Amino acid sequence: MILGLNISTTLFALVIAEGAGWWTRLEPYLNYPGFEAWKFINLAIFVLVLIYILTKKANLGAAFRARRESIKKELARAQLERDAALQQLKEVEERFARLDTEVASIKEQSKREAAEERERIAQSTETEIAKLSEQAQREIENAGKAGKKEMRRYTAEQSVRLAEDLIRREIKPEDDARLITRNIEELGGAAQ
Repeated sequence: MILGLNISTTLFALVIAEGAGWWTRLEPYLNYPGFEAWKFINLAIFVLVLIYILTKKANLGAAFRARRESIKKELARAQLERDAALQQLKEVEERFARLDTEVASIKEQSKREAAEERERIAQSTETEIAKLSEQAQREIENAGKAGKKEMRRYTAEQSVRLAEDLIRREIKPEDDARLITRNIEELGGAAQ
């Protein structure tokens, strides 16, 4: 490429310096094998036309700028997402590191709560036992009182029955008549 530019510059300088006979002297340089001048001229025209079309007509500069900006935005967003993901990973790793202590803490708390529950149940059971004991004692006392009352009634009935049996065996018909008469007299005297 540099050689092509030097040849072009040399050719241009020769054309200006020589005038009309320049073509004959230029011809060996223009047809030099592998460095033919027409290839360079075609390439230069093609590159100039391509640059003109791309910059002026196709407006690729603005498209490239817009694409560059969108790529920058995507890279920035990807960087933010990466940072957020790294932060979440760090939090998860910290939680995982604290997991053993949290498990131990939960076990300790559950043991403590179980002990408190056992204590509460034991106190509740003792309270219920005391209440049932008092209630049983009252029922025993009430049953004793009722038994004593029943025993007194039964004793009184048996005493009356025994007294009646004794009186029936001991009283003779004449004692019976005399008692009836005396009762009638008492009733008669009371009526007057």
